[in-house]
Parts: sequence; C-alpha cells; structure tokens
Amino acid sequence: MCLGIPGEVTALSERDGLPYASVRFGGVTRDVCLACQPDVVPGDFVLVHVGLAIAKIDRAQAETAWQVLEQIGATAEVAVAPDGGGDDGSPGAGTREPGS
Repeated sequence: MCLGIPGEVTALSERDGLPYASVRFGGVTRDVCLACQPDVVPGDFVLVHVGLAIAKIDRAQAETAWQVLEQIGATAEVAVAPDGGGDDGSPGAGTREPGS
C-alpha cells in the first residue's frame, strides 16, 4: 500500500541535477524531489510518497486527502515540526484560505 501525503509547493530548487521543491504539509516544510513532476510551480499542490512528488493535484483534492489522512491518524509524522511546533491541520497551512 502506498501512502501519499498532500502538500503545497512553496519554493523550487535543484540538487544534484534534479528538481526539488520545498513543500508545506500542515505546519511543516520538507524538501521533495520533483523528478516525476518537474512542471509544478509554487502554489501548486502535490501528492508526496517517501520524498517524491508522485502527482500534481488541485487544492480540493489536497484538502480531501488531508481530511481522510487525519481521520485514520496518518498525519502525525508531518503535523508536528521537528522543533515541536504544530499546524492548523491542513495541507499548505498558512498560505491561502480554501476557495481563494
């Protein structure tokens, strides 16, 4: 079974010749490889599995997926920042309100 976590791309970069992005999951930002989704831009939402963006999705899909993951308790790994900080419980928290 594959578990993909939705997040919002906040910045682009390159590492060892591969495209990377900073992706926000709730209140946590992680580096994600974009080798499979090289055309995403900041503000896009992606589905991430083990550090690799496997699909570009829209905001509604990201919110729905995040809600399902919360219901099954699968957001704990990305819901708390390494420094102990939390989030507001949504992909891309703190960037845009739903529907904007």
